Amino acid sequence: MCDQQLDLFSSAGIQAERPLRQSMELRPPATALDDQALIAAIPESNLADSIALATEAGRRGLTAAVHSLEALCRRFAGFGNDRLVPEQAAALQALAVISGREAAQAVSRLIVQGVVQGPALNLAVGTAARIGSSLPVEVLRSLLRHPNPDIRAGVCGCARRRPELISMMIDLLDDLNRGVARSAACALGQMGRIEARPMLAKLLREEPSEEVIAAVSSIADEECMVQLGRIARAEPTLSIAALNALEDIDQPRASAIATAARNAVPP
Repeated sequence: MCDQQLDLFSSAGIQAERPLRQSMELRPPATALDDQALIAAIPESNLADSIALATEAGRRGLTAAVHSLEALCRRFAGFGNDRLVPEQAAALQALAVISGREAAQAVSRLIVQGVVQGPALNLAVGTAARIGSSLPVEVLRSLLRHPNPDIRAGVCGCARRRPELISMMIDLLDDLNRGVARSAACALGQMGRIEARPMLAKLLREEPSEEVIAAVSSIADEECMVQLGRIARAEPTLSIAALNALEDIDQPRASAIATAARNAVPP
């Protein structure tokens, strides 16, 4: 076993899987292709075509296109450390829409093998959290220390499935970047960790959202329950989420607050 720390932040030594194609021949519109032709066209597509092809594959929910979308990303391995590669972005967005086990595994491979760098890594991490990709613990550890706060914040959604990383997540509650601290608090709340309660209570008061409400429901105390009741009465867009959270809290006080909030809302 290698004793060196895995370096996920460098593109050194990563080679593109195949030379980038220079030809610009015209293709039929993506919407005109049948599934098989669409899937076959994705890996070798140029910039003008790749976004349309990937978007169409996502729109159709083509699980069979996952391999081709992954191959499109791999064509640009080692590129994009400073700017987002549009072809990789299109492929990742399509994988997010398709979702499912195969898409989740593909995104995991792209991250673990260093195929995506810079802004594309940020997008891939967010996609991984969204569709439930499983990443190795050592990779998650490295990403939780990433110099880019957006990546640290994004990977919290993946790390919440790994109890081995709880101590690192708790440390991130004090991260100087507010977005990272918020993401860590939401992830820890979903894991039932009371260490996140002070941060989540503050977020309920100052920056309520469906994500924060869902995260606090399993660890809510009196203060949080009262705040959920206020949100249910005063925030129409969050009212249902707050009421659902109160109903999920197995305490008489939560039921009483939910009833009062419903009675206070005009029919």
